[in-house]
Amino acid sequence: MGSLPHVVEDCFGLLQLYSDGTIYRKPDVPCATSILDDDSVLYKDLLFDSKRNLCLRIYKPSSGSIKNLPIIFYLHGGGFCFGSFTFPHFHNFCVRITTALNAVVIAPDHRLAPEHQLPAAFDDACLAMKWLKEQAMHENVENVDPWLTGVDFDRVFVLGDSSGGNLAHHLAVRFEAGSMELAPVRVRGYVLVAPFFGGSVRTKSEQEHPCEAFWNLEMYDRFWRLSIPVGSTFDDPLVNPIGPYSQSLENVPLDPIMVVVGGGEILRDRLEDYATRLKELGKKIEFLEFEGQQHSFFTDHPFSEVADEVIQHIRDFIIYNSN
Repeated sequence: MGSLPHVVEDCFGLLQLYSDGTIYRKPDVPCATSILDDDSVLYKDLLFDSKRNLCLRIYKPSSGSIKNLPIIFYLHGGGFCFGSFTFPHFHNFCVRITTALNAVVIAPDHRLAPEHQLPAAFDDACLAMKWLKEQAMHENVENVDPWLTGVDFDRVFVLGDSSGGNLAHHLAVRFEAGSMELAPVRVRGYVLVAPFFGGSVRTKSEQEHPCEAFWNLEMYDRFWRLSIPVGSTFDDPLVNPIGPYSQSLENVPLDPIMVVVGGGEILRDRLEDYATRLKELGKKIEFLEFEGQQHSFFTDHPFSEVADEVIQHIRDFIIYNSN
């Protein structure tokens, strides 16, 4: 008689993988953050992929016209295993950048691992970008959302947080600079906030500082084990974009990229290595480090003083790359 199934991976008791492949996911993820609703922003939810039942949320300033406003395409974090635009801290972050950057923000959801392992999340991000293209082309007038009428589809910026930052990198490679695949949508740049990358070889910061106040390296490894396909390693190209099995980016034209990282992050050195490598390849990339800050410092505290500083850098990035 065989043994009963037992837990082999456990994420905070909210997500558990059993030895027989069974997955338990708690329906509601508790969050100490309250939803911000100060009337400065209007928002609504739309279905962008009926086959996979995937939705997105559109945010716009409640006052003034949206005519000629840029679009911020926001990809949430969560280690590919958690997250949605409905999570209070992600929602509040979108409210903040809508007003601070005077932009229309589009925040799509994606399928979650381990039920849907990578590249599912990346495929869904691509579908959301193509949905935006359809809106810009007015291919199906009945499905064009009035909240996007008059926005500047020629000024789209992708902002990804943590695992969303990972997706943003892969979108930059997939829809390379000069590509007409998304036309008339034009992506002008990518902002990667503490992108969730990994690798089989530990960096100095991973070895010397494997723990933050909340996050630790074992949590990161667990997310990767749950997210990547069976048989893959931490050097899978979706995990390690500059690893031994990843596509050479030397001849891939990339739109400008900004990398934002906290100086106290476990992944700090890995992200600096990424930025350094792209710079060596002649890519337009900025690396911004905020001393002492840890993972999620920006998205979890979007109204802090350091968040104001990050937003100013993003605002300058948008202005510089809009011409």
